[in-house]
Order: sequence, then structure tokens, then C-alpha cells
Amino acid sequence: MPPHHWEERPTSALFTDLYALTMLQAYVREGMAEKAVFDFFVRRLPQNWNYVIACGLADVLHYLENLTFSADELDFLAELGGFSQEFLDYLAGFRFTGDVYAMPEGTIAFPLEPLIEVVAPLPQAQLVETFLINQVHLQTLMASKAARVVHVAQGATVVDFGTRRAHGTDAAVKGARAFHVAGVAATSNVLAGRIYGMPVRGTMAHSYIQAHDDELEALRQFTSLYPETVLLVDTYDTLAGVKKVVTLAQILGNSFNVRAIRLDSGDLATLAHAARRILDEAGLHCVEIFASNSLDEYAIAELVSKGAPIDGFGVGTRMSVASDAPTLDCAYKLVSYRGRGRMKLSAGKSSLPGRKQVSRLQEGGMYTRDVIALADEHLAEGEPLLVPVMREGKCLPAGQGTLSAARERAQQQRDLLPPRLRSLDAANPPYEVRISELLESQRDQLRAALES
Repeated sequence: MPPHHWEERPTSALFTDLYALTMLQAYVREGMAEKAVFDFFVRRLPQNWNYVIACGLADVLHYLENLTFSADELDFLAELGGFSQEFLDYLAGFRFTGDVYAMPEGTIAFPLEPLIEVVAPLPQAQLVETFLINQVHLQTLMASKAARVVHVAQGATVVDFGTRRAHGTDAAVKGARAFHVAGVAATSNVLAGRIYGMPVRGTMAHSYIQAHDDELEALRQFTSLYPETVLLVDTYDTLAGVKKVVTLAQILGNSFNVRAIRLDSGDLATLAHAARRILDEAGLHCVEIFASNSLDEYAIAELVSKGAPIDGFGVGTRMSVASDAPTLDCAYKLVSYRGRGRMKLSAGKSSLPGRKQVSRLQEGGMYTRDVIALADEHLAEGEPLLVPVMREGKCLPAGQGTLSAARERAQQQRDLLPPRLRSLDAANPPYEVRISELLESQRDQLRAALES
């Protein structure tokens, strides 16, 4: 069975911001090692987004289980300066021994809800901040963007074509996985296919056509090697290319098994309609039309609205870099230490104190609202979303979910969202997220104490 995580190279304990290590040394010197709780959450959504899809947990849990400082890394820190030998000796024996609660991958989430809670001795919980944000931010962003693309495609196949313009190899591989969680059918990334057991698909490049002296001969040669391929028809004149596919079908007769043609430039809606007419008039009803070229959810929605007869979409750059919303406003914040709630009061960046649970309520087969409550509250209604995924540094079964389970969860939960939340526009009203009376009371009391 394929592994469920990947790194460009084994993740180093030095993949952290310097301030994490300087704070760590200060905590150790002061003897501050009691239990802390940190929340990872999204503060607010990008413009016109109505939800996010939690993703990236698998890589976080793998990292936590294997987090150690090697001798070479400790030597580097010694050379860097500012760290005592006593602290370096502490790091030599460092292991993550805490607990983690999380929304399973594929869960729909909303602002202020903890996607992940880390409960561990303060130095441990602090050190993992950089890696956790790095992985969960990227993969949650990618899954959420892809979900919008898949939704507007209305059942047409969506394939990830974004590898070459993703922001590095780690983003390309893990982005492909996140896209698949969100419902993307396949990826062009061969490595991602190997690692995660995902379907891998591809077509052909214009350079293959250009390398031949004759376009029809290029199509014939490629088809002789790959009979059920997808043929690129827009290298020169798109509709002339489609007609060459018809000629190829006449030449090959019953041996013609080409699955689809690919349109990669021009007015895709107009060309798709014209190409469909040419194919149908030649009796090639089974040859599908696949489209690419700077697609995103808005471009696909427009094509669908025009009734373009397109059976599949190759989506690249704009999905792989989430071009309209390349970041999520997210945070990893201390919410409890030594059994007492902690919070931040900064304008626009305040947080909710204490360990929490998020409950989701349904009515009439649709999600209606979420309630963020304290973890030890006993709410009468709703499905609890945060589940234990790691205990004392060891991954639990709930944290070892398969890629297919995450994908199915994302689809099931999207189907339960009210239609307005699946729109490409901001929902009015937005999904309701309440704070329980007890949590609200504790927040107000703590705020008053901090401001006094």
C-alpha cells in the first residue's frame, strides 16, 4: 500500500523559525514545561470563499512521530551561536510526547474553528508550529481551491495539470494529493501517483506535433503506440486538427480507438461546439473533448454556462497556486497553559481560550450551523468534529485514514452544504458558527482580566 506522506528529503528538526528555538531555550531555562494547548485555525476566508477543506494532517502526524535532532543538526546550532550546551543536550533527547486532536482530512471547516489542537508540554507544542502551519496551510488551501473547481465542472472530469508551475516539488506533490481529496480525478504528476496510489493521466505536448513534418503523421504515429490516447489538435489550426483526427479515423477504421481530443487555446466554448459538430458528423460520437489553457473555477463555470460540450478539464497554474487566493489567513495560537485559558487581544487577531470541541448540526439533510464549545462541555446536539488522532506521541487509528476515505468525506460533506455555500460567490447569509455560552463567558472573563 502506498505511503501517505512524502518529503523532498527527510524533514529536519531545523525546519523551523529561529524564534521557536530561542523561545524553546527560554522555556527550558525557566522550567516552563507544563501542558499547553495550541489551536490551528483559519481566521477569515478569502473573498467569495465560503468554507475550507481540512487537509495536511497526515504529514503533520508523520513529522511528530519522527521528530528528532541529529548530531549534525546540533553541531550546526552550536556553530550558529546563542545556544548553551545544556540546551543542546536537551535537544539531543527531544521527542514529541503530546496528544493531538483534529478534524479528519476532508472535513469542511469554517473560520475560528480549530482544525488541529496540539496538547503537549509547552516547549514541544511551540517547536512544531512552523512545520504544522507550513503543511496544513498549503494543503488546506489547495484542497479548498480544487473543491470549487470540481463543483463547477458539474461531473466533468478534472485532472491536475499544475505540477510544472507549482511553487516547488513539495507543493506539487502534496498539492496533487490535496486536489484528489477535493475530488480531482487524476494528476499528471507521476511521482504523486506512485506515492499516493492516485490515477495518473496525460496527453501530449505541442512539441511532439512540431517535431514531425506533418501533423497527421504525428497523430498517426502517436496513436499507433497509444491507441486510446488523447490527441492534441490546436498546434496549428484547431478545427483543421480536428478534421485530421477524422481522417485518421477513416484510415484506421475499426482500429481507431482514440479516446478524446484536447483543446488548449483560443475560444474554448466556440471551438468545442465546432469540434463536436465535426466529430459527430463523422460518426465519432464516442470521441470526447478535453480542454485546458489557463482554467480555473470561473473559466470553467463560464464554459458550462455556454453549454460547451467539454467532457473533461485539465487545470494547471491557477489551481496549483490558488491564483485568486494564494494564502489563507490562518494561525497557530496558545489557548491554554497550566490549565488556564490564554488568548490574544490584538485587533483583528483575537483568539478563543481553552481546549475546544466543534459540533455540527443538521436539519432536513443539510448542515445548519456549527457550535464552538469548550472540550469538556456536554452539548446535547451535533456531531463532534475534533477527534483524537495522536496519544503520547503515537498516531492513533483515527489519524491513519486513507486518501480514499478523505476524498469520500469531502464529497459527502460538500453534498450536505446548503446550495448557497457551494456558490462561487460569498454566501448571504454565511454559514452560522456560534460560540457556546460557556466559552463566550470564559472569553469575556479572561478579556476583562487581561485588560484590567
